Amino acid sequence: MLFLVMDDFVRTKLTEWGLSEWTERFKDEGIDEESLYCLYDQDIDNLIPKLGPRAKFKKRLKLSRKEQNTTNQETGDSSAQCQQQHEEAADSAQVWSSTSDTSDKGKRKNILESYTEEIILSKVKHTMSCVHERIPNQGITKLNKFLKDKISDLETDKRELVGVFGKTGAGKSSLINAVIGEKNLLPSGSISACTTVMIKVETNMQSQKYEADIEFIPKEEWKDELWSLFNFLGDNADQDKEDDDYLEIAEKLSALYGEEWKEILNKSPEKFMDNKYFREIPEFHLSRRKILRCESARDLSAELVKYTRTDSEHGDGKDVKRWYWPLVKCVTVRVPRNDLLQHVTLVDLPGNGDRNKSRDKMWKGVVGSCSTVWIVTEVNRAAAEKEPWEILESTSSLMGNGGQCQQIHFICTKSDLIADSDDHSAAGVRALIFKRNMQAKEAVSKEFSKLNKVKKHFSDDCFKVLTVSAKEFLQKKLLNPDETEIPKLQRFLQNLNDCHSETLNYVSGAYGILSLIQGASCREVADQKTDVCTELEEKMRHELDKVRKPMEEAHEAFEKCLNEGVEKSKSSCERVLKSVLHPTWVKGGGFHKILKCIVANNGTHKPKRRKQINLNVKLASCLTDSIDEEFKKTFPNEGKCGPFNGVVSTFSLDTTRLIQKYKDVELQLIFLKTEEEKIKTKLNKIIRERKKTIYSSLTTTIEETMHDCYKKAAEIRGQDSLKNMRDTIEKHVYDSKNTMFEQAKDVMLNQLRCLKEDILKTLEETMQESIELSLKTDGDSIPDVTEELVMVKQHYNELRGSADEETLIW
Repeated sequence: MLFLVMDDFVRTKLTEWGLSEWTERFKDEGIDEESLYCLYDQDIDNLIPKLGPRAKFKKRLKLSRKEQNTTNQETGDSSAQCQQQHEEAADSAQVWSSTSDTSDKGKRKNILESYTEEIILSKVKHTMSCVHERIPNQGITKLNKFLKDKISDLETDKRELVGVFGKTGAGKSSLINAVIGEKNLLPSGSISACTTVMIKVETNMQSQKYEADIEFIPKEEWKDELWSLFNFLGDNADQDKEDDDYLEIAEKLSALYGEEWKEILNKSPEKFMDNKYFREIPEFHLSRRKILRCESARDLSAELVKYTRTDSEHGDGKDVKRWYWPLVKCVTVRVPRNDLLQHVTLVDLPGNGDRNKSRDKMWKGVVGSCSTVWIVTEVNRAAAEKEPWEILESTSSLMGNGGQCQQIHFICTKSDLIADSDDHSAAGVRALIFKRNMQAKEAVSKEFSKLNKVKKHFSDDCFKVLTVSAKEFLQKKLLNPDETEIPKLQRFLQNLNDCHSETLNYVSGAYGILSLIQGASCREVADQKTDVCTELEEKMRHELDKVRKPMEEAHEAFEKCLNEGVEKSKSSCERVLKSVLHPTWVKGGGFHKILKCIVANNGTHKPKRRKQINLNVKLASCLTDSIDEEFKKTFPNEGKCGPFNGVVSTFSLDTTRLIQKYKDVELQLIFLKTEEEKIKTKLNKIIRERKKTIYSSLTTTIEETMHDCYKKAAEIRGQDSLKNMRDTIEKHVYDSKNTMFEQAKDVMLNQLRCLKEDILKTLEETMQESIELSLKTDGDSIPDVTEELVMVKQHYNELRGSADEETLIW
């Protein structure tokens, strides 16, 4: 644990305040002058458990803070202003849970250690900001610009996305509320959830208020969607009013326009965009976001209901006259000062994509960016319920090879609910709960083992089953908190949220830059600079060759797999078309309107009670199947190997050895070492994003090739239109099959080739520039940073020691 030796200031203050008996306690927790003024109430409660001394300490500390602020304001010099800026920065860096006792204190990271790291981060960021200002702008040299850019490029922000899937009533909202300690945040219970609105939950670092940021779909997209809905209703005017598609459209239009939508549709469709329907949301017409701010979670939940839920005669929704969820693209809910959400965003996700282009694009982007996914369903039917397994199967490729998901948590909710039993004693009910929960876990794990499609992307080690009870976690009637398994999820979020590596990475980067600034002023070591440059450049050529070889081997392996996939695609496309265009589960007229939806939506459609239909994915399936295994090996989401067998991560200019050999240029080599780590991590992030595009390129290319065909089929009307649509699609595929699959293969291979070239170019150019400017350029007008370097180096060594020599993760 990082430990700060207690200074005389704190000892003196405690003595002055008549609290000297607490001196040892403050010393044990490493409280110095800086951290003393950053203590929050929760910290003080932990430090001084006795009520009397605690009240006295809080009063004295408040007065002392006021005195210090007054002194800073009266002292107008730059050093005082810098100190004040630093204290404000340190204060803003603190992140504490604001609402409930949701932490497992014995198993979580010591909160004061995390707190101290926040102070260090704030202090070093402030130092680098001041150094940036001191580097001259007048007559700026190439080195000065390089240094300013490097300081500006130092980053710490890191957000992990946890996607939460589950059908309405599964207990998603109650689960999220319990895990983050906000019982009344997301509406649950009597109000029905809307299946299309994505809700992100994160912390509010700027305010103590509860906020909701509502992003609407573009106005033009709503016009296009209305036009599509009207066409569907017009083409199917004689359809059953109990038909799923009709009911879905009616629900959407009724939410926003009430029952008068039918009259408007028949008389004046242009009135659907009348301003009277949007008076409460002028932001929609202005293409702006709507911000809601409330003092409590309950108040925000009540305000938010009309934007995220469907009609209800009970609860918070009973007085709502108009429901705006059809226009909402995404809602971001921000909870004040919640430490579990400091670097984590929970996303309540619809189970499938959306007819609206903006919502569908955002949904795919978020699902592909989740590092963990929670699949939520009720415990009583966990293994038998179809929807959660359909969600898992339909999204597995988007999360796996097409994304960055490392873990899937299958969460069985309402684990405290037991059917009638003869034994009504607490012990008897507890025994039944434990037995049923164990059976549920075994049944779910067995079901997962059957999903061959999912297991192409995720191993058994990635899949975990939990049985949770949000109700019992709060009420503690039958189960203790650990038995509800909510604390397991909290600990998981805490581990994701651990910002240690981010603090260490920023401080490491700052240490490297300050080392370069200090070393740039040394002009007496020209010979050593020349020698070390020669060694570095030779080493870099050798290391680039080591990076190039496995990437070329991967390209060859993919080409071989794709060649096989192309041949299988050509021979199987007839069977694939038959499965989509002539389904056995629906007949005649029923499939006519489904196919109309498929061609109108560029090859995809989601019937209300069935799996999504995606003709493009089906046509590309032999290609994706052919590369899935090789792709997972080349671009793993899990484990520490890294892409291309970890070849980017193992790139090294051997600066540690060179530091021992060339002591006079140690500072410049320290900079090169930190730059090397930084560019490797940056490249791994780039690869992680680019591999998603590469994987999806097979389906995207097929979709682009089929676009004109879909457009032509969508225009077909009149007699035999179902047959004509089928014929149009079949003819296009048969005519294109000798080129379409080859083209998809070529696009993917070209993207892989471009990735290889970009990696090699970025590595070489970045490190060559760093060598040139650190060892071949003298620094003129560069500030003296001796004191700053000593301070940052000390913090760097402290953090490296407390990290137990773990690898840098930028």
